[in-house]
Amino acid sequence: MTRPYLVAAGVPRPREDHAEALASLALEMHKAAVGVCSTSGTPVRLRVGINSGPLVAGVIGRTRLTYDLWGDTVNIAQRMELHGRPGETQITPLTFSKINHRYICKPREHVDVKGREPMKTYVIRGRRPT
Repeated sequence: MTRPYLVAAGVPRPREDHAEALASLALEMHKAAVGVCSTSGTPVRLRVGINSGPLVAGVIGRTRLTYDLWGDTVNIAQRMELHGRPGETQITPLTFSKINHRYICKPREHVDVKGREPMKTYVIRGRRPT
């Protein structure tokens, strides 16, 4: 069973380190999931997808207000998660360019993104030693 969970950094206030903040969160989430099992006893293994770029955010609804995010950036991040492997964080080339100096990333295969050419992706393996 899969339950998507959307997290954003730099919304509503932009932050230069948004990609690093999300990479750090993803690594901590994977670490926290170690040893956790579902009610059926199956180990929990998260799939995380990260993308960087512009988006639209706002509150919608009349009786039940919801803060939501829209746009190509969000859709591509969802594709990264959808086509990712359990236990891994898959990222786009733009996110890779923003975190590669602090995180160890390995190339992965191309991912089909609806309405676009197949996209090269990377997987975060961990933090670089400081």
